[in-house]
Amino acid sequence: MGFSKLKIPKLCEYCEKPFEAKTVATRFCSKYCSRKEGERKKQMAKELEEKQSLLEKSVKKISEIQTRPYISVGEAVVLFGISKDTIRRLINSGKIPAYNFGQRLTRVSRVDLELLFTSVEIPAEVKKEEPNFEIGNCYTISEISAKFSANPSTIYHVIKKNKIPTKKVGSFVYAPKNLIDNIFAGQ
Repeated sequence: MGFSKLKIPKLCEYCEKPFEAKTVATRFCSKYCSRKEGERKKQMAKELEEKQSLLEKSVKKISEIQTRPYISVGEAVVLFGISKDTIRRLINSGKIPAYNFGQRLTRVSRVDLELLFTSVEIPAEVKKEEPNFEIGNCYTISEISAKFSANPSTIYHVIKKNKIPTKKVGSFVYAPKNLIDNIFAGQ
């Protein structure tokens, strides 16, 4: 087997430096970068596994905590995902009533914390009207190309860029006339 004379310009996936690859499948500029990328993937997999195991442990603890009216500061951290310092700051400022039963036995009302941290209202979603894909209300890509003297690939780019909904029927791709006319009216 001989050596290839191909020299394909590529960017290393690890160090992002340009290099000349001898095959199409080459991803890294050196064995060092290949090894480092493998180590990084293993580290990410390990971190993901640790997060999953922590989450599984936390689920049991959270279900237990949710039944009690008063919880410790550490349990509030697990339940609401906020730091101990934030909870202590809220206690000191008087925003959360707390009861101290001794050293490291500060208890806060779960209900008060829920009122403080879950009262954020999510704005209602604005409903977008469904595009009308009836025959008289749509253009095909070739019709758009002929009408606006544009290359079909340019039209596909414009449709993708502006997130215009399309519908494919057989080998034809349809786009709503009103949206296409609005975009090309300014050009």
